[in-house]
Amino acid sequence: MLDNIEVFTQSSIRVKCSSGTIYVDPFRMKEEPHDADYVLITHGHSDHFSIKDIRKVIKATTTIVVPVRLEDDAKELAPEVKDIITLKPGIYKEISGLELETVPAYNTVKPFHPKRAEWVGYILRVDGKRVYIAGDTGLTKESKLVKCDIALVPVGGTYTMDAKKAADLINTIRPEYAIPTHYGSIVGKKTDGQTFAGYVKSPVMVIEKIQYFE
Repeated sequence: MLDNIEVFTQSSIRVKCSSGTIYVDPFRMKEEPHDADYVLITHGHSDHFSIKDIRKVIKATTTIVVPVRLEDDAKELAPEVKDIITLKPGIYKEISGLELETVPAYNTVKPFHPKRAEWVGYILRVDGKRVYIAGDTGLTKESKLVKCDIALVPVGGTYTMDAKKAADLINTIRPEYAIPTHYGSIVGKKTDGQTFAGYVKSPVMVIEKIQYFE
């Protein structure tokens, strides 16, 4: 499963699995693969909900999943895709064979992602693994309850957890693997992934996957 997870820039992620090809928050895409079976959006900030980049990955049979608050904004893409589905935090949903859960994603001590916005992270149930893609979040009580095999968590600070807080979360939920995201471009230093790895305790293995720093 690890080999089928890619992180491009920031929190732009592609997961290939038996359910199809899944993008989460495509952003600053260098290519236009048009291979998405699903596009999942965590929240409305421009580095996560980029219409221009979504257009680079979608095709006529793509299903787009967005938080409820983004329903009107996402309608612009409706003629170009199969379906647009809206979700609230804290639910389970099966979408054309893809099983997922939404986890509330919000800041507890910062103003950037208020809980009332109902932004989300996702747990994907793919190929026998639970893959948690946290989105822009702080260290929250809901995130500490996540059960997963692989966790992709933001570590760059400013709008999200920093490396230390992200490691605290990983040391609490103890996945097999942790992949740091959201650093080295808009926020955070290129070394934040290494800093994060230094705080994560065994037996969790940290894998750095970001391909593009800017």
